[in-house]
Amino acid sequence: MILVIDVGNTNIVLGVWNGDKLVCSGRLSTHTGETTIEFSMRLKSFLELNGVEKIDGAVLSSVVPALVYTIKKGVKLVCGVDVLVVGPGIKTGLNIKLDNPAEMGADLVVGDVAVINKYPLPAIVFDIGTATTASVIDKSGAHLGGAIMCGIKTALRALSGETAQLPQIDISAPSKAIGSNTVDAMKCGSVVGTAALIEGMTARFEKELGEKATVVITGGLGAAVASELTIPAVVDSDLLLEGLRIIYEKNQK
Repeated sequence: MILVIDVGNTNIVLGVWNGDKLVCSGRLSTHTGETTIEFSMRLKSFLELNGVEKIDGAVLSSVVPALVYTIKKGVKLVCGVDVLVVGPGIKTGLNIKLDNPAEMGADLVVGDVAVINKYPLPAIVFDIGTATTASVIDKSGAHLGGAIMCGIKTALRALSGETAQLPQIDISAPSKAIGSNTVDAMKCGSVVGTAALIEGMTARFEKELGEKATVVITGGLGAAVASELTIPAVVDSDLLLEGLRIIYEKNQK
């Protein structure tokens, strides 16, 4: 079985694959100061809780460089395997048409690889997490670029922190677009506002592509936002876990 790990700024997402079947998955909070032993204990608990006894290989993508060494050592300690890290020199099959391809985040690479293998192209991928990112893939499977926007939780923390009367709220879809109280108005702005942003950005991307595209929504808050969309979209919560599995398989001799 293969352990896949996606390290984000807010959460570490874990998954275990047996062939092309996702056996289990889960989220851990990201702690940049975590030691190898601390991560190892959390990883061991995750595997034991899900009845996973043996790991044959592992692959990691990370947007938190400070944790890469810690997690590699932790996986080696708990599972006894070396970790393949997504980055330069790794086979992905992705054609990156950026001014500087090395700038592309590992999470974007992994998401694009999964989309190319699962959905009709061209495609637009929106990953809704600490940041909201958009990745545009043309019909040949090349990554053209995209956009980086403030994430919902990030924006709400700034909003409540910088204003005297706006509270911290849970993130859920409001019952209507016109909020009739402060909390609903904030939900409208964050959830419906992000949905409107996705709709508007999709229209602009498709205009530049010259054709309609498959819209794929992923990330921890993807489902909440997708419920408010007025355009067709696929919600794929396990997109990055699948992309990691595909990349692992591409790099086996």
